[in-house]
Amino acid sequence: MFPTSGSRRLETPEDTQELAAELGAALEAGDVVILDGPVGAGKTTFTQGLARGMGVKGRVTSPTFIIAREHPSLSGGPTLIHVDAYRLLDHDASGGLDSLDLDTELDDAVVVAEWGGGLVGQLVPQYLLVTIDREAAVREDPSSQARYISWRIVETSES
Repeated sequence: MFPTSGSRRLETPEDTQELAAELGAALEAGDVVILDGPVGAGKTTFTQGLARGMGVKGRVTSPTFIIAREHPSLSGGPTLIHVDAYRLLDHDASGGLDSLDLDTELDDAVVVAEWGGGLVGQLVPQYLLVTIDREAAVREDPSSQARYISWRIVETSES
């Protein structure tokens, strides 16, 4: 069971992926994870670990130019849908995720959205917000690869 809230300092990208793999193993169909952090914070690195923990197919790369990538399960679990919601923020939220023309029903998948708080928060009653802060560690030590990662459940007023 993955804790519903917490924070950790992780020293390497591999440590980040290991934490994410723990979370990925606990996720179920219908779960939504929002990744928040500046460019280069490690959102795709985190998603790579999450995908490993979920046991899904395919190489996880940034979905920036295609908006969403689907990664089907290798073992009958939920599909991972990795979304770059930044480009969807200019659209009407009610049509945002539904208009992606995905082969998978969102209720049968785990959705991981980079930059998605403003969009997804209008579509689901709750999501897991994961905040990745690399800047604080770099201020402490400019050669550091560390990240501060915190997570918590956010309740929304579903539309």
